[in-house]
Amino acid sequence: MSTRVLVVDDSRVIRAIVADTLHELGVRNIVEMADGREAVRAFKQGEFDLVVLDWQMPGMCGLEVIESIRATGATVPIIMVTATGTQQEHVVDAVEAGATDYLLKPFSPTVLSEKLAKHCQVTTSSE
Repeated sequence: MSTRVLVVDDSRVIRAIVADTLHELGVRNIVEMADGREAVRAFKQGEFDLVVLDWQMPGMCGLEVIESIRATGATVPIIMVTATGTQQEHVVDAVEAGATDYLLKPFSPTVLSEKLAKHCQVTTSSE
């Protein structure tokens, strides 16, 4: 069975960067969402091995998504993505709510790869 990752960000560019990096690592089972509410619905409908989640999104903010995921009892690793500068205080709130780790925008594919290796046993699918 291959690793299944939920990528949630209202920025199509950020979702593409994350998905491209995951593809480079051999992950093919990626579900992308642009809205927090849609992400929670998707999470409840399937099993995920990792969630990469933006802080600011329409529908529900990243903190609310983390709280909703953790309310299900899920222990899946959640990597919060937030902008540098004044939003760094969001990292503390996110970790307290149950985020496993964080990425500060802008981030490189190398940094994302390191976070994935740290928190997720990546299993590739055969293509």
